[in-house]
Amino acid sequence: DDTLIPIVQWLKDLGMDDSQVAKAITKFPQLLTCSLENTLQPIVRWLTDLGMHDSQVLKTIAEFPHLLGYSLEDKLKPTAQWLNDRGMNDMQVANAVVRSPQLLRCRLEGNRAPSVQWLKDLGMDDSQVAKAITKFPQLLTCSLENTLQPIVRWLTDLGMHDSQVLKTIAEFPHLLGYSLEDKLKPTAQWLN
Repeated sequence: DDTLIPIVQWLKDLGMDDSQVAKAITKFPQLLTCSLENTLQPIVRWLTDLGMHDSQVLKTIAEFPHLLGYSLEDKLKPTAQWLNDRGMNDMQVANAVVRSPQLLRCRLEGNRAPSVQWLKDLGMDDSQVAKAITKFPQLLTCSLENTLQPIVRWLTDLGMHDSQVLKTIAEFPHLLGYSLEDKLKPTAQWLN
C-alpha cells in the first residue's frame, strides 16, 4: 500500500535497519496507521527537544514503538511536566525515558505519585528523588506495597539504620527493582 511506504521510509531515515523496522511494526502494528506529519514527526521532534540525541531517539523508538502512538499533548508532555515538577530537568527526563521508555505509559497519579512521596517520606530531597528516578526510572512502575516497602523493611530488619537505607537507595536505586525472595534474600544468605 502506498500509504505505508512513507512511514517505513521515515523509520529507515531515522536510522532503523530492515530488522528494526520489522520489529517495531510487529510490536506496534498501529504504527502504520499513524499520521507522519501530525503524530510521528512531532513526537520525534519533541524527544529531540527534550534533549535526546538521534541515537537515543532511535533506541527509544526501537525498544518501545508504542510511544509513537501516544498523544503528545495529552500523554507525553504532561508526563514530562509531571517529572519536571518533581525536580527533574529535561535532560534527566530524557535520560530516564531512554533507560525505560515504558515510563511514559504510566498513569500520572497511578504508581508514580505515591512512590515519589514515599521516597520523600524516607528522607530524600527533590534532587535525590530526581537522581534516583534518572538512574532507575522503573522505580516509578514498582508497586509500593508489594515491592518498595517490603525491600526497605527487609533492609531495616537486616540491621540497617534509616540513614543507611536512605543512602543505599539514593546511591543504588536499582536495588528496589530486585526480587526480594529470588535475589536479595538468597544473596544476603549466601554472604552470611
